[in-house]
Amino acid sequence: NYIVSHTYKIPGERVMAHFPQTPAFTGFNTPSRIEADIADLAFEGTIPPELNGAFYRVQPDPQFPPRLGDDISFNGDGMITRFHIHDGQCDFRQRWARTDKWKLENAAGKALFGAYRNPLTDDESVKGQNRSTANTNAFPFAGKLWAMKEDSPSLLMDPVTMETIGFEKFGGKMTGQTFTAHPKVDPKTGNMVAIGYAASGLCTDDVTYMEINSAGELVRELWFKAPYYCMMHDFGITQDYLVLHIVPSIGSWDRLEKGMPHFGFDTSLPVYLGIIPRRDGVTEGDIRWFKRDNCFASHVFNAFQEGTRIHIDVPEAQNNMFPFFPDVHGAPFDPAAAASRPTRWTVDLASNSDAFDAVTRLSEAVGEFPRIDDRFAGQPYRYGWMLEVNQTRPVDTAVRSISGMLLNSLCLIDFSTGKEQHWWCGSASTLQEPCFVARSKNAPEGDGWIIQICNRIDLQRSDLLIFDALDIEKGPVATIAVPIRLRFGLHGNWANADEIGLMA
Repeated sequence: NYIVSHTYKIPGERVMAHFPQTPAFTGFNTPSRIEADIADLAFEGTIPPELNGAFYRVQPDPQFPPRLGDDISFNGDGMITRFHIHDGQCDFRQRWARTDKWKLENAAGKALFGAYRNPLTDDESVKGQNRSTANTNAFPFAGKLWAMKEDSPSLLMDPVTMETIGFEKFGGKMTGQTFTAHPKVDPKTGNMVAIGYAASGLCTDDVTYMEINSAGELVRELWFKAPYYCMMHDFGITQDYLVLHIVPSIGSWDRLEKGMPHFGFDTSLPVYLGIIPRRDGVTEGDIRWFKRDNCFASHVFNAFQEGTRIHIDVPEAQNNMFPFFPDVHGAPFDPAAAASRPTRWTVDLASNSDAFDAVTRLSEAVGEFPRIDDRFAGQPYRYGWMLEVNQTRPVDTAVRSISGMLLNSLCLIDFSTGKEQHWWCGSASTLQEPCFVARSKNAPEGDGWIIQICNRIDLQRSDLLIFDALDIEKGPVATIAVPIRLRFGLHGNWANADEIGLMA
């Protein structure tokens, strides 16, 4: 581990600032803070000539050392990367998501905002300002690039220039305070489906359900109450319903006033599944809440309906997966109980009970960051990809020193046959979230490519990998060398060139 320093100027003085020597800020996690343009990246193999568009992804990348001396990775400023793939080559562009927070701190030359989702720790000069870092998802839709953080409205950017436009409130039609970092696009209607939790303010149990049409206009906003306040990071949709899982990563003002992490996991609370009709005029009485025993689930593969039965597929763990959001009762973090496996939750709307109809394990593979062919969102589907934790493979010391899950393999699951494929990235590397790209708009499910970042920990740099989506075991068809280190990112998505006006 080592310290990276930078200088910044405040009128009348010169100050040397240092990032802390902690896992979130050293080694491969050392803040990058690089805006760059690089044409025609070097590569091995063949970049499929049919690929014509852009893969966008985001990493939390703090502009300045943390105000409180240390911080969690989730609190870094959003840095958006674009890989423009065209004519068998790949061009690179990276830009900050210039949020209100970024601009205020950039002008001051130092961090002004404090702990993750705790405004009580902010400098007095920024009290009441938008705290969004726009660091969780980069989502192209309706001709814009949406840089998302779920504690605020989404930030819009130009997908070509990557200049920041501003926060989207739909001309005042959006009355809630927050917008999801995991929207879904209904392939039948073309609408973006979103939620906003803590919609009426921090730590509140109010939730909004929204739909945005293909022109980027808010066409539906409905309010409802959740069983309790918690992180609602992801959800599923079906043709007729929003499917919302409530898992007790809970928060409260009491925790914030005591200086505790915003979220903590409560093993004494049940898990709920909310089935919210996707139509106008929905009331609280139209919503069904089903309940099951305590567990942990964050991301979603997909959801779909089968008659009166609703299915949602998630990586499920016995207990909390986030050590930085500790157990509220003081229990130590348990890595074995945090191992998540693909699991199907099923409820029946014809039932008079609030119990789950079934919980079915779909695979014994341990992993997270699930993705599907998004053209099948909300419908019965066959294929799912995820990052896998393969403990049977050798791991270099440099990789073991990094905090977090050992995401060292890509996994493909055929949910129709149960067959799986696995590709290991090597002892000195880890992987970031996969993204599916269809070969064409009308190609069969799964016919296309998987694009993802590979962290070369020993070399302190990154590669962009392209796989044949249904034949990952043969390895990447192209390995594109990125001459800089891309910090561990969260989520990203693809857009065809004609959808965003991106020319070669």
